[in-house]
Amino acid sequence: MGIQVEFNPDLALRKHGTEGRESDECLPAKLEAGDIHRFMKKGQRNYWLEGEIPLLITKDGKLSKPIASIRIVNATHYLQGKEVYTRGLYKVVEFFDDNKIHFKGFARIR
Repeated sequence: MGIQVEFNPDLALRKHGTEGRESDECLPAKLEAGDIHRFMKKGQRNYWLEGEIPLLITKDGKLSKPIASIRIVNATHYLQGKEVYTRGLYKVVEFFDDNKIHFKGFARIR
């Protein structure tokens, strides 16, 4: 048995109000630049803390294009029963409501 750690180049959350999910596993009802929101993901996950990463929507194992650029403010690992989770805060840098490309790989395009 080893330590299972996942490195995530993005934050993928479910649509707001997804049934059977806690609110922190989902996007907030409204995203605006400057807002800070909580997130929670199952598993021990590591996020890049020194720059902007894409915020995505996940549904049925598929990921959307980036809907916003965010910065992870903090991330903490913890046990909930016998399951490992990661929770933290992210700050919205910019919300995208167009079809432009905003990231090339993991680099933000301005």
